[in-house]
Amino acid sequence: MVKPVQVSIPVTSEHNETSSDELLTGEAVALDVRAANLILRAAGTIIDAIAYLLLFLLIMLVTSLLFGTDDQALTRAVTVIALVISLVVTPMAVETASGGRSLGKLAVGARIVRTDGGAISLRHAFIRALTGILEIFMTLGGLAATVALLNSRSQRLGDLLAGTYSQHERVPRYQDSVLHIPEPLIEWSGTVDIVRLPDALARRVAQFLQNSSRLTPETRQRLAASLADEVAPFVAPIPAAPAEPFLQAVAAVRRNRESAALLLEQERLARLDPVLGGLPHQFPNR
Repeated sequence: MVKPVQVSIPVTSEHNETSSDELLTGEAVALDVRAANLILRAAGTIIDAIAYLLLFLLIMLVTSLLFGTDDQALTRAVTVIALVISLVVTPMAVETASGGRSLGKLAVGARIVRTDGGAISLRHAFIRALTGILEIFMTLGGLAATVALLNSRSQRLGDLLAGTYSQHERVPRYQDSVLHIPEPLIEWSGTVDIVRLPDALARRVAQFLQNSSRLTPETRQRLAASLADEVAPFVAPIPAAPAEPFLQAVAAVRRNRESAALLLEQERLARLDPVLGGLPHQFPNR
């Protein structure tokens, strides 16, 4: 009787935990999303509040022009109806119809989404609008700001009750820098042997080369030397060059060789395509 052997694989905290900016989908895929901070949310809320108050004043103005202001009971009734329309119905309808956007959120580049990243429904928008009367208009935003400061996603009370948060969608445009092999290392690049770098190390090298111009000289040299020591075991021979040009040459050589390998693979598949895609034995025409 052979007993099964149990092998325990340690899981590091890097893979076991996700950061607060990661959204885990139903397929266990972590998406890197950003929540709008308190300043952006405050700016968007101020714009929305001004728009809704202007709508309230417009309703009151039109009502006074049509029916006058002599009847006090009618004025009070119209005031209540105008407040409900401008502070509850309109925000709820706008967020539901636009998928979590409003005038202020468009201005700051944000969108209200569920905590799982999905689009909000009428129920979420109604809870947010109803709670907003208390935390935004009755307390002049004080309650909303206090609650938002106590959680990592800057969720106000209405977001906590509705299960939503404000997602920042306006991200800076990514500009991929084109790396070139430094001139002193061009001859070396033709004969060097570079094995595949670990993914984590390759990402750190790419991030360093992309952001090195924004670092102080001391930090730049220290990080370049540290990364060069980690990359050196994967490169032979090691050139007599400073750390940063060495990293730049390694990244450029790997990129050029991987690009050439992909092009060669595509050419081979293109030559095999007539054979792989052809119908055997003239099927079904036989």
